[in-house]
Amino acid sequence: MKTEKTRTAICPKCGKEYHGHPALSRTDNTTYICPDCGTREALESIGVARDEQDEIIATIHSHTR
Repeated sequence: MKTEKTRTAICPKCGKEYHGHPALSRTDNTTYICPDCGTREALESIGVARDEQDEIIATIHSHTR
């Protein structure tokens, strides 16, 4: 059975508070980070530039909040 990890926490990568499901960092596979940092790590891994990452995250936020 999958264990849900829903919480309010401070992201160790960006320092911002987040709510909900954390992402597992790709850098060490043990650290939980905020969903935005998780998205950034995934996008970085496929070569997406920082400015485009910002646009993608803004689009995600506009459809989920």
